[in-house]
Amino acid sequence: MSRFFAKSDSESEESSSADEITPKATGTAFNKQSLLLSDDEEDTKRVVRSAKDKRFEELTNFIKTIRNAMKIRDISKCLEEFEQLCRAFIKSKAIVDKEGVPQFYIRLLADLEDYLNQLWEDKEGKKKMNKNNAKALSTLRQKIRKYNRDFETEIVSYKENPEQSAEEEEEKDDIGSGSSESDDDDDDDVTAKSFMKKKPPQEEEKKAPEASKFLKGAAGEESDSDDNESEEWASDTVDSDSESEDIEGTAASLATVFLKKAQDGDKPADSKREERKKRHKNKERAEEEGDGEEGGWETVKGGAPLVKEKPKMFAKGTEINTAVVVKKLSEILQARGKKGTDRAAQIELLHALAGISNENNLGEGILVKIKFNIIASLYDYNPNLAAFMKVDMWKKCLDCIDELLDILFNNNNIFIGENIIEDSENLAISDQPFRVRGCILTLVERMDEEFTKIMQNTDPHSQEYVDNLKDEGRVCGIIDRLLQYLETKGSTEEVCRVYLRRIMHTYYKFDYKAHRRSLGLQGETKSEQDQEESEGEDSAIIMDRLCKFIYSKDRTDRIRTCAILCHIYHHALHSRWYQARDLMLMSHLQDNIQHADPPVQILYNRTMVQLGICAFRQGMIKDAHNALLDIQSSGRAKELLGQGLLMRNMQERNAEQEKIEKRRQVPFHMHINLELLECVYLVSAMLLEIPYMAAHEFDARRRMISKQFHHQLRVGERQPLLGPPESMREHVVAASKAMKMGDWKTCHSFIINEKMNSKVWDLFPETQCVREMLVRKIQEESLRTYLFTYSSVYDSISMATLSEMFELEIPTVHSIISKMIINEELMASLDQPTQTVVMHRTEPTSLQNMALQLAEKLGGLMENNERVFDLKQGVYGGYFNRDQKGGYQQKQGYQRAGDQRGGYQQKQGGYQRDQKGGYQQKQNYQRGGYRNQNQSSY
Repeated sequence: MSRFFAKSDSESEESSSADEITPKATGTAFNKQSLLLSDDEEDTKRVVRSAKDKRFEELTNFIKTIRNAMKIRDISKCLEEFEQLCRAFIKSKAIVDKEGVPQFYIRLLADLEDYLNQLWEDKEGKKKMNKNNAKALSTLRQKIRKYNRDFETEIVSYKENPEQSAEEEEEKDDIGSGSSESDDDDDDDVTAKSFMKKKPPQEEEKKAPEASKFLKGAAGEESDSDDNESEEWASDTVDSDSESEDIEGTAASLATVFLKKAQDGDKPADSKREERKKRHKNKERAEEEGDGEEGGWETVKGGAPLVKEKPKMFAKGTEINTAVVVKKLSEILQARGKKGTDRAAQIELLHALAGISNENNLGEGILVKIKFNIIASLYDYNPNLAAFMKVDMWKKCLDCIDELLDILFNNNNIFIGENIIEDSENLAISDQPFRVRGCILTLVERMDEEFTKIMQNTDPHSQEYVDNLKDEGRVCGIIDRLLQYLETKGSTEEVCRVYLRRIMHTYYKFDYKAHRRSLGLQGETKSEQDQEESEGEDSAIIMDRLCKFIYSKDRTDRIRTCAILCHIYHHALHSRWYQARDLMLMSHLQDNIQHADPPVQILYNRTMVQLGICAFRQGMIKDAHNALLDIQSSGRAKELLGQGLLMRNMQERNAEQEKIEKRRQVPFHMHINLELLECVYLVSAMLLEIPYMAAHEFDARRRMISKQFHHQLRVGERQPLLGPPESMREHVVAASKAMKMGDWKTCHSFIINEKMNSKVWDLFPETQCVREMLVRKIQEESLRTYLFTYSSVYDSISMATLSEMFELEIPTVHSIISKMIINEELMASLDQPTQTVVMHRTEPTSLQNMALQLAEKLGGLMENNERVFDLKQGVYGGYFNRDQKGGYQQKQGYQRAGDQRGGYQQKQGGYQRDQKGGYQQKQNYQRGGYRNQNQSSY
């Protein structure tokens, strides 16, 4: 039969071809049987899989997609695939219950949660996300946290030992692959047996060995290959047939192939296990060796190595002189700043080099140079500017600076300076003086900055803060010693710089010894040391001497500005109000302070606050209110004073700006009590605002003196249940309500009591004087409020009665009422013989006040309508004719024409402007850029 007709569509041709093939040998008959069933066999190999493999493959596909999305930060894709993964896991619940939760699933859940948490904490990255990804991030983070609660124990065990769990998973995969291969072998054996069973009975009688049968099958493969090629040439589905024929060809020698696969399948699994064991052993060995090395290094750091390092530093027999030591010093310094350099070891080497130079008496010049480099290396120990020095390094730094100053004081022939070139240095002992390149002032300034950083980064409520603060005495001692040195050998600019450092450590401290001396209490000191300290120079004299030198000698605006502000702060802290106020007004700092750098602006804000508190202690209520107005009205006094950061959006301040602002914060021991500051401001506003509100109760044009005080009043009025006051603000609001009614005793009890004393008033140095001043002010302002509120009720009132009501002397009552009458605040007259106040009936009633307000509003509405009409028509509509009758109202106010009450209100308007504008023109220390400064970064 021709090969071109080998394959036909009819069943008869297939049966005839099969009949022709049957008389052939057994091997060829077996291969033909397999050829006839090749399509079915191929289909079973492709499709038939266990349910476990199907489900786990589906899960792994989703996991791969999720991991790819994680790599490209596509969170919305992660969310979509995670939801599908959860649904697929629910479908495979029966298999999971039987086999257990697969380790790769647990690994994905743990990794995904860590990945989302990392993205969530990356605030800078979150800002750059698009809207969909940001929304998907929050949604997916909530879902994964909720979903992982069901797998909490598995995730914890995985996180504890991720490598072990990964290895267990690999072993399971190896076992699973081996079992699946063996299952495939069994299936193939079954099919082979089934093929063998289909042989004719003649061939069954021929019982040959099993291996020979397989060999015959392999030999018959060549004879059938031609038929396969003919069928492939005639078929339409070339690819599928060729694939099936390849599979049939490989399946011909079943035993050899399967045995080979089984062996190959076992070998990789064993080799993988052995490799893992080797890896674990190597890791354990490396860790043990690392631990041993670290332990050895710790013993080296302990101190014994210095003796051992000497031979390594210089070879035996080397003559140690200045040139050799300088060369070794330059070698050590060359490694400074390089990656991998051990900074602690470098410091030890420099100490060892200093010891060698001392032993060999190489002179003070080389020793000073080494000390300079030791201090610089201590500063470089923390490469990050934001990090602060550890305690041991800080102590070493102070000791080194003290030693360096000792050397400089004991040897007058040592000249140091930044302008000395290294080539022109003279370090050897000779007739010429030593010349060393370096600046001791820069080192001390850096030391002062490090001390500030240490205080900023220490918990202020811990004992550690107190211990660190004790070092300030040593820091000030070093600055004083440097000050003495530079006064003789330094330039004017350097002296101004070190003077400013001394001022910055003095200006915020209250001098209790000078205060006790002024009160005549210095005899109470017990020990001789206290007696000597009390007889020392006052801080006021020190500040005056240092600041005046800077005023006269300094050429840089910044140092002079800082010195003026510190001087004003110190005056205000010690209740020298007039000196502080005059210095502030003469300096004109308020005009250009907005152009200064942020630390100077913070110092300016602190000075203004201290000035306002000083004015309050002196009873200057208006001055205190005006000085504190800008800081308190901004609502961010904490930030403006450098005492903390407010919570803001990341759009307003990124992470880098936040770090910079944290470095500008004032240490805790220099803070101004914010509650005291707010209380002083609110009490000042109360003493000004309550009488003004009573005088302008029906005035539509009344303006607020303090918005913050009005806000607190509104908050108190909105309370559904009014109980006894608890916080400081509630005490002030309750006192304001009592003062509004003229009840000064209740107001006094709310302002001065045990709770308010402990929170606020006891914090002042002269507590009793402040309380007496407050009582006096409350009595006077309550009297004014009472007269404003109830003047319409009285025809006349005796001053003796008012004196008894408010517990004031009659001359004081007389002066208060006289001022009110002179300023046209009270429409009354004094009857001297009878000592009474006679009221004038000029005030309109409440109904008349409302009618006047309505008339004014209607007049304004009519004027606006006429202006709009005239703009359209082009003619001014008789406005100037009406100006003779009604235009007076537009310019000067309806109540001006001969009305005494109107004149009083007009005057009051000027009084209000005088508080906000006129006062500032006379004493404008609180304006001129300070408000602009609030609107800037600080």
